[in-house]
Amino acid sequence: MPRPAAVIHLTPEEEKSLVQCLRSGTTEQRRVERARVILLAHQGHTTQEIADTLHTRPARVSKWRQRFAKHGLAGLLDTFRSGRPKQYDEAAERRILAHLDQAPPEGYAGWSGGLLARALGNVSDDEVWRVLRKHRISLQRRRSWCISTDPEFATKAADIIGLYLNPPDNALVVSVDEKPSIQALERAQGWIRLPDGKALNGFSHCYTRHGTTTLFAALDVMTGQGKTGHYRRRRRREFLEFMNEIVAAHSDREIHVILDNLNTHKPKQDRWRQRHLNVHFHYTPTYASWINQVECWFSILSRQALRGASFTSPQQVREAIDRFVAAYNQKAVPFEWKKGVVHPSAPKRNYADLHN
Repeated sequence: MPRPAAVIHLTPEEEKSLVQCLRSGTTEQRRVERARVILLAHQGHTTQEIADTLHTRPARVSKWRQRFAKHGLAGLLDTFRSGRPKQYDEAAERRILAHLDQAPPEGYAGWSGGLLARALGNVSDDEVWRVLRKHRISLQRRRSWCISTDPEFATKAADIIGLYLNPPDNALVVSVDEKPSIQALERAQGWIRLPDGKALNGFSHCYTRHGTTTLFAALDVMTGQGKTGHYRRRRRREFLEFMNEIVAAHSDREIHVILDNLNTHKPKQDRWRQRHLNVHFHYTPTYASWINQVECWFSILSRQALRGASFTSPQQVREAIDRFVAAYNQKAVPFEWKKGVVHPSAPKRNYADLHN
């Protein structure tokens, strides 16, 4: 005997909810179908009539009528499904992660997902990649770093950061460095339309060299303005000539100069500093020139005035730099240094060390 059809009587609230479900443009189609089944049943249609109207099976209509009669609107929701049983457990995940710290197979410089799966033997490629994505591990992406080994890192860093955060009254604090061998490269430039329709602005990989120039720069930490000098070479002589210009412009002030450890900055017998007692040099820790703010200014200069530009002589490079400096200084603001304490970082040898 066929099961008798469940009688459906909707309350005004239930009917309103089902109608809203039909009108919503984001409702899943399976929920829309169930709402139509219940609304048609409420109007007195039989199971077969509803099945013919919705082009579905009578058993499907009967199922949702029975579910609604028993549980109301909640009966139209999908019940929990456990899904496919897990093929791999936490032990397999730990094996995958532990294998990252072992040497790759002979002939390979590093691991890939496929190599890991083959080395483990009973773990699929998909599972390896799932674990790597879960722990946000990238096997292909590599970065380079420069780690400071200076035993006086903390003392030197604190000295320089103190100048950034609390500069002496009526003193000039400047970050000084050189950008040597800036090339004057001449190459074709313009717009190109890619096959996908995207328009890109770029330049040809072919170029002609027209010589180089060396840039000396001093960034005023308190105003953000830059001062530059152009030279053919980077020697002690050029460095002192540039420093003499800074001292001459601020002869009545104490001058604190932040520098890296280049040999032209710190000779064994520094007679120049003995003659300029109002100038104080502060050296960044070894391999930590990133503390020097002028490096940030060099990055801005390269991106906005030099990268991708075409020059036919070193003189054109110098003129482009001077135009940029003049425009930049008109709206310059100091870099906002927020970090009061910095630490030298070091990479971990093994992935397991990241959790220790």
